[in-house]
Amino acid sequence: MGTPVIFLTAKGSTRDRVRGLGLGADDYIVKPFEVEELIARVEAVLRRTGRGGQTIRAFDVTLDVVGRQVTQNGEPVELTPLEFSLLEQLMRNRGAALYRDVLYERVWGGEMADTRTLDLHIQRLRKKLQWHDKIETVYRVGYRLKRE
Repeated sequence: MGTPVIFLTAKGSTRDRVRGLGLGADDYIVKPFEVEELIARVEAVLRRTGRGGQTIRAFDVTLDVVGRQVTQNGEPVELTPLEFSLLEQLMRNRGAALYRDVLYERVWGGEMADTRTLDLHIQRLRKKLQWHDKIETVYRVGYRLKRE
């Protein structure tokens, strides 16, 4: 299996995109682009090519991406599918402040009418993992999982 390739280019015509993908690119991104989109596309290519992280660790928690299981100090933690996806995003982007709309897009697949939904899920994660001091609220942005 070769190295995955993503074209980052200013050439955005359909012909250019088709040519780039025909030359073997795994994805094709036209400038300008948002960093969040680049990260999501890199993660998608890594998953498709079997190179994405199968296990993510932060503090005392291990998240098994493929098995969709979470353990804390070796003990299983019961999370809803949305809580799992939210935790995965926080752990994959540890140290980075994630905008609320980015989290809505990645976890819920789009915009949410009720802005308290994200806050409620963050509150539940903090409680279930006892991470009250590890998941930070970033004023006017969203949330961030502290670096170790």
